[in-house]
Amino acid sequence: MINVSDQPAPRSLIVTLYGAYGRFAPGPVPVAELIRLLAAVGVDAPAVRSSVSRLKRRGLLLPARTAQGAAGYELSPEARRLLDDSDRRVHAAASPADEGWVLAVFSVPESERQKRHILRSRLSGLGFGTTAPGVWIAPARLHEETRHTLERLRLDGYVDLFRGEHLGFTPTAEAVARWWDLAGMAKEHEAFLDRHAHVLDAWRQREDTPPEEAYHDYLLALDSWRHLPYTDPGLPLGLLPEDWPGTRSAHVFHGLHTRLRDAGAVFAGL
Repeated sequence: MINVSDQPAPRSLIVTLYGAYGRFAPGPVPVAELIRLLAAVGVDAPAVRSSVSRLKRRGLLLPARTAQGAAGYELSPEARRLLDDSDRRVHAAASPADEGWVLAVFSVPESERQKRHILRSRLSGLGFGTTAPGVWIAPARLHEETRHTLERLRLDGYVDLFRGEHLGFTPTAEAVARWWDLAGMAKEHEAFLDRHAHVLDAWRQREDTPPEEAYHDYLLALDSWRHLPYTDPGLPLGLLPEDWPGTRSAHVFHGLHTRLRDAGAVFAGL
């Protein structure tokens, strides 16, 4: 049972719904279906309509008519690109290999300092750590998503991207602990485990997989999980503290995905 204070935001759940099922629909998702599918995870119709309006204003959802003439919404091209980028993180291996690093080195004129703030915010949101002022670092496999994001925001003119390896002088594991807030990351993983590990344990005790129950548990787990690979960008396990909770949380999510995703699609009907 999720406490009221832990209830996912309706807007986030709508994005999660489209990421899991809605983007594979043959046409726009009718408003009536959005209301039905969000009601199954505790969101009422007014909250759905309000959240859809906000997503429409942000350019992520576009109003469209279904083949039957019903009002509905489809993803914008920008939203599809964001979800495609997100897929690579959400479904990444639990213990990614060490493939080196991507460095983002930027310089923004003082007259445009607001863009400096936006740039720092976006790099942080992508999971970059800070090595020095104006020098940010992330696992090398994130370079393509970083490029997409900076180009979309028209910030690419202020940044140079480099790929390389850490050569010292501090041991890399010690440097990683300085570049990222590992304690904060671990706390997020533990919170995910508190919410969803027992859910996977319960499903493992069952032989049946009723579609509505599967949909409910999968959508809530995916909504919790899809933010985590941006807090923790998938640092190599050998550079992290022993018994890193991210390994367990990834196994729990992937276990729920394997067990519930397809059965949930039956209830979603998309």
